[in-house]
Amino acid sequence: MIDKNQIRDLALEWLDGKEYFLVDADVDSQNKITVEIDHKDGVWIEDCCELSRFIEDHLDRDVEDFELEVGSAGIGQPFKVLQQYVNAVGNDVELLTAEGKKLNGRMKEVSPESFTVTVQEKQRLEGKKRPVLVDVDKTFGYHDVKWVKNIIDFK
Repeated sequence: MIDKNQIRDLALEWLDGKEYFLVDADVDSQNKITVEIDHKDGVWIEDCCELSRFIEDHLDRDVEDFELEVGSAGIGQPFKVLQQYVNAVGNDVELLTAEGKKLNGRMKEVSPESFTVTVQEKQRLEGKKRPVLVDVDKTFGYHDVKWVKNIIDFK
């Protein structure tokens, strides 16, 4: 079986010096290799092809047969690595808390330990008869959420 770490190392070697970053590299029991990359401005198919050729050139099909799939992390998919959170700063995101509550808001800040999302909540303000929407910053540790993903708006 092909080693997942070998694939990860090959992908990182190709990515070195490029603005792309590795999201995931996996090898299943059938030797299907899946590599996901991302870039703050999107992923070009030509670069996926180039990375695919690079990986193939460093593997020997005579020793072990494999299937190789290289692509982007996928728009609308949950974030897997810190750089995806960083790239989402200023964008609208949806998240599911560990308790099962869905929230929509704008990614405000990201650190290696946590991230902050600005959400709108109804609150009763002094002197107002009805609750009004106010911006509230909510900070989460990465273990506090099941997933976070960009909200895709086609407007």
